[in-house]
Amino acid sequence: MTIEQYQEAVDWLFVQAPNYQLEGQKAYKPGLDNIIRLCEFFGNPQEKIKCIHIGGTNGKGSSSNMLASVLQEEGYKVGLYNSPHLIDFTERIKVNGKNCNKEFVYHFIQKLKNLPDDIHPSFFEFTTIMAFEYFCQQQVDFAIIEVGLGGRLDSTNIIHPLVTAITNVQLDHQNILGDTLEEIAGEKAGIIKNNIPVVSGDENEIIKAVLKKKAETENSPFIDATLLKTDLKSDLEGNYQKKNIKVVLALIHELKKMNYTVSDQNIENGLLNVHKNTGFIGRWFEFSKSPLTICDTGHNQAGLKYVFDQLNSINRHKHIILGFVNDKKIDDVMKILPENSDFYFAKPSIFRGRHPEDYEDLLQQAKISYKIFNSVQEAYLSAKEQCRNGEMIFIGGSNFVVGEFLEKNLEISE
Repeated sequence: MTIEQYQEAVDWLFVQAPNYQLEGQKAYKPGLDNIIRLCEFFGNPQEKIKCIHIGGTNGKGSSSNMLASVLQEEGYKVGLYNSPHLIDFTERIKVNGKNCNKEFVYHFIQKLKNLPDDIHPSFFEFTTIMAFEYFCQQQVDFAIIEVGLGGRLDSTNIIHPLVTAITNVQLDHQNILGDTLEEIAGEKAGIIKNNIPVVSGDENEIIKAVLKKKAETENSPFIDATLLKTDLKSDLEGNYQKKNIKVVLALIHELKKMNYTVSDQNIENGLLNVHKNTGFIGRWFEFSKSPLTICDTGHNQAGLKYVFDQLNSINRHKHIILGFVNDKKIDDVMKILPENSDFYFAKPSIFRGRHPEDYEDLLQQAKISYKIFNSVQEAYLSAKEQCRNGEMIFIGGSNFVVGEFLEKNLEISE
């Protein structure tokens, strides 16, 4: 297999299957029928691995990577399934921090081309069965599976995990999951299964009530991670990581109750070495020190508020590059933009990317200093040119903005 053949195979996958990452709601295929048939076609690999299921609006990527890092420190072989990817497709599926083998991806896609004609999976369903099969072949000790979207009807919800976690519930994807926190919480709670412990990281009593009720219905132990007290820290920067650390500690506690060994020292080491152990980037990621340049993939109002609050705590003039996709509600985001900043709004270079001209009326109402660009790279080069000593640059608003920036600039910086 050549790199060209690999890229052709991945391109085929993107073209053949509806892809929410690129197309949005019209590519979303709720329900488990397709994934059930896919798993049966491949011999139900998800039943041969020990899974940990992590859902939630924000924090599930950070939490799953922190947990993977801790378990790796203990010596376990850990599979990790996250989405979306920032630069390369293989980032979605990792074992002990190493991206999925491209040879495997290529050959697996050839098998997908021979599916029965009456199975029409989405892109995410394709990648989910690919992750299950890879983890099964790699004989991992644990497979940490991040929910794609929602929970109840998400294709990852075919698994029967050792333990489940819901990091939090916020307003996001309302066009699919519901208009209220209670409705969205109900969808997220769909991953709670009979007699399987569920860890909750949400402080909102309304959300807790929804999750607790579902846990009681399923006879599932409910663990409130927000009650934990800890001074442990992670190399994943961002004040919001304190909440995710509690979720991870609660998950580890449940695993220890099942007689899996995880030492306190390895918990501490794992939290402090997430970047090294898993290769995770994108959350409060320091791209450079001069000028100080931070990336963060927070992309909804709740996630961006945490990020913007932290930016406001930094006493520097800021050059902030933001971009959004079409299905994101950004009215509320405009109300919480950081102070002492110049803004550079750009269109992410994907089909769903929203051009800033479409929401320029909101920018004018916000009474901020801003410029509009056709691409993230154009915005970054302009910000870098304007950035003076002692100032900083921030890039965010979407996974796609951060991914586009890193793809263009990470190799240059290295």
